[in-house]
Amino acid sequence: MSCTLEEKKQAVIEDFSLYDEWLDKYEYLIELGKNLDPYPEELKTDDHLIKGCQSRVWLDYWLQDNRLYFRADSDAIITKGIISLLIGVYSGRTPEEIAADDFGFVADIGLRDNLSPTRANGLVSMIETIRTVAENAR
Repeated sequence: MSCTLEEKKQAVIEDFSLYDEWLDKYEYLIELGKNLDPYPEELKTDDHLIKGCQSRVWLDYWLQDNRLYFRADSDAIITKGIISLLIGVYSGRTPEEIAADDFGFVADIGLRDNLSPTRANGLVSMIETIRTVAENAR
């Protein structure tokens, strides 16, 4: 890893601080989603769906050299950006790092407060799923 988890989260906070308006922050999220690696169609199955999201969000993960790696996709552009943001921060980290993290940077950038209630619930589901994967991989 080229930077620590804290450095990665700080970089996200700094990226979001470049934009004054939430419309611009949504555009940034959409761009993040567009930059996601292609997600294999054969993994778009119910067992890869994150429960609790209004839109469909697929998450795949694997453990390699005691580090968790994630890939994901969504059928909604902003949701795709949100999952891209999360896996961009946590993919390649140890299960212990992820499980111990408070995901507080999400609040620091104001993301949850600026989402519709259904998207905010989906964000919580994504965080809980990533945390559960990490806890189970320890």
